[in-house]
Amino acid sequence: MKKHLTRTLPLAVLGVTVMLLGGCSKSTSSETKSDAKERVYTIGMSQCNLGEPWRVQMNEDIKAAAAKHPNLKVVFKDAQNDTLKQRAHVEEFVSSKVDLLIISPKEAQPLTEPVALALAAGVPVIVLDRALLGDKFTCFIGANNKQIGKAAGEWVVKVLVGKGNVVELMGLQTSTPGHDRHDGFMEGIAGSEIKIIFSADMKWLEPDARKEMESALARFNQIDLVYGHNDPGAHGAYLAAKAAGRTGIKFLGIDALPQEGVAYVSQGILDATFQYPTGGAEAIATALKIFNGETVPKEIVLGTRFFDKGNVAQGGLELK
Repeated sequence: MKKHLTRTLPLAVLGVTVMLLGGCSKSTSSETKSDAKERVYTIGMSQCNLGEPWRVQMNEDIKAAAAKHPNLKVVFKDAQNDTLKQRAHVEEFVSSKVDLLIISPKEAQPLTEPVALALAAGVPVIVLDRALLGDKFTCFIGANNKQIGKAAGEWVVKVLVGKGNVVELMGLQTSTPGHDRHDGFMEGIAGSEIKIIFSADMKWLEPDARKEMESALARFNQIDLVYGHNDPGAHGAYLAAKAAGRTGIKFLGIDALPQEGVAYVSQGILDATFQYPTGGAEAIATALKIFNGETVPKEIVLGTRFFDKGNVAQGGLELK
């Protein structure tokens, strides 16, 4: 009998031990899940400048989307249109070990390397609005600038009945949207008698656009239309023409913020504008998927809408 007890006792002890270990294991698993739910993720947002109302709106859209998720913290940095400062901001975010980086770069080439280094350091990167060179990022979110530029060109051909003098006020030409909005426009007017008689890089800024338009007005007696690569550019040109007493000029922009481009069309200041969504809400939605371990597409193309005096009251027309 003693022999039997001696042989079975370790088994009983082992059973108790297994039960204890099992209880510890269950508790640890529960704590891990709880920790994951309560974890706060820090997102670094590098904005190239806040001198453009559209970029201010992008930041506001990111803030609003992130505010719906208590476990998200967004740290914003404004590069103030300084590429070197924006490079430094990217490096600071990586050094501080943010969980994810969102960047709307000023220029493609100079910011390609620091973003690639951030990705190599294990920081997922979402690129907004302006594309970089190569593919060393997690996801790019933006509308199709070339498509918008082409649609703008086709609209100009229609409005001017295939013939006229156009002033093109271009966005920063070291940025991809500036190039794409020009290249697309040239496709749109191909085969017509539309002539670009004056073009200048106004760097997306209304004061610069106004100065460039003043130069165009001084040089050319006949200007039929101004194509601004953004609404502030078109608005700056409108103000210059108004101050000079020049009438009969049509104005076309891109961005279509409700309080800016769409309002200008409603007021008769601009003849038309194309929407360029900020992508702020989409960036936060994509970040959440990344944090959840989900696979996200390399590129997310946002839709656009066209606004003119005939459809602005109905919310514009979707561009297909």
